[in-house]
Amino acid sequence: MNAHNILLLGLNYRTAPIEIREKLSAAQHTDEILSQLIRLSGMKEVFFLSTCNRVEILFVTKNVPEVAVKIVKNLLSDYGKIPLTQLQKFLYVYSHINAVKHLFRVASSLDSMVLGEPQILGQIKDAYRLALKHRTAGPILNRLLHKAFSVAKRIRTETKLAHHAVSVSYAAVEMAKKIFGHLEGKRIMLIGAGEMAELAAQHLLNNGAKSLIVANRTLERAIELAERFHGQAISMEEIKDALKEVDIIISSTGAPHFIIHYEDIKQIMRERRHRPIFFIDIAVPRDIDPKINKLDNAYVYDIDDLQSVVEENRLKRQKEAIKAERIVEEETIKFQRWLETLEVVPTIIALKYKLETIRLKELNKTFNRLKHLSEEDKKAISIMTEAMIKKILHDPITFLKQKENRDKIDFYLDITRQLFNLDNIEEKHEYHKT
Repeated sequence: MNAHNILLLGLNYRTAPIEIREKLSAAQHTDEILSQLIRLSGMKEVFFLSTCNRVEILFVTKNVPEVAVKIVKNLLSDYGKIPLTQLQKFLYVYSHINAVKHLFRVASSLDSMVLGEPQILGQIKDAYRLALKHRTAGPILNRLLHKAFSVAKRIRTETKLAHHAVSVSYAAVEMAKKIFGHLEGKRIMLIGAGEMAELAAQHLLNNGAKSLIVANRTLERAIELAERFHGQAISMEEIKDALKEVDIIISSTGAPHFIIHYEDIKQIMRERRHRPIFFIDIAVPRDIDPKINKLDNAYVYDIDDLQSVVEENRLKRQKEAIKAERIVEEETIKFQRWLETLEVVPTIIALKYKLETIRLKELNKTFNRLKHLSEEDKKAISIMTEAMIKKILHDPITFLKQKENRDKIDFYLDITRQLFNLDNIEEKHEYHKT
C-alpha cells in the first residue's frame, strides 16, 4: 500500500446542478468542515475548496483509498443533507498522480467554466491560507499547493491563455484599446441601465478610462448609477451635447428605434475636429445607426460584432490551452518523481546516520591514540573523513532516488537496509538535506 495516498473528491458545474452545489457550498462554514475532515479516521492532511462552480476536497490519508473515499462521502452527505445514493451520481474521485494533475488543471483555469479566467487561482490561494491557519496542510499538500501556484504562473508566462477576451464586456475593452491605443484619460458615456453595459463601463474604468457620464430615461436611475461610478448624470435630451466631449459610448436601452443617428454624428464629428469616437451598441433592437461606421474616425460595434470577437478569442484560448495542457503534463511528471523519492527518504536518512555514526566513533578512537595532533590537524582529518563519507554515499543515494519502477523500489530498499543492517540502528537521527 502506498504510504502517501493522495486523493481528490469533488463535484463541479459539469457534474452537478446548481441545486446540489448550493447545498454543499460552505462559504460560511469552511472552518467547521476543515475541522471535521481532519478528525476523520486515517486523515493526515486536508485542503478544502468551495466556490460557486465547484466543491473539492484534496487529502492525504493512511487508509486504503476506497475506505478513505467512503468516509469523506458520508461526511459530505451529512453536511449537505443529500442521500448518499443521490450524491454519488455527481461526484468524481481522482487518486494519486491523477489528483495532482487535476489540481494543476484547476489552478491554471483549464477546468473552469470560462477557460483562462484568473479568479480560481485566488480562490485556491484563499483556501490554502485557511488550511495553513487550521494546520491541516502538511509536507505533501504544502509542496503540492505551492507547485500548483508555480504551474499556474508558468502557464500565464509561457502561453496567452488569458490574453483574449471571452466575455462581451471584456471584448468591448479590447476593441476600445485597439481604436485608441490606450484608455488612460478617455471619457465614457453610458446610455441606459443594462447589466452588460454597466459591466463594460466598469471594465473600461478599471483599464484607465477617466470619467463616466450616465444618461437614462429615468433620471433617478441615472443619478444612482452615476454615484456608483463616481460620475455625472444627465437627461436623455442632453446626450447630443455630451457626444462632443466623450470618447466611448455604451448604449443599452429598450428603445424600439435608433437613439443616435448618422446625421447627428456627422455634424458632431466636425465640432470634435474628427477625434475618434467609439460606439458600443449592446441594445437589441439597436440604439446606434450602423451607417455611422462610414464616417472617418467613427466606429460602431453592435452585440453581434462583439460576439464574433468573443468567439474568435475563445478559439485562440483553446489553441493556447493545448500548450498549457502540455505544461501540466510536464509538471505532473516532475511532482510524481518527487513523490517517489519520499519512499526512499527514511532509508537514506538511516544510511547517512549509520555512516556518520561510524565516522565519528572511529575519529574519536584515532584522536584518543594520537594525542600529539593539534586542533588544526584534527579538523583537517575530520573534514577529509566527512568528504569521504559523502562520496561513498553519493552513488547509492542517487541510485535509490532515481528508481522510477515502483514495482521494484521495495526490493531495492530492502536490499539496501539488509546490506547496511539499517533496521538494527537503535537511535533515531534526521538529516534534512537528502
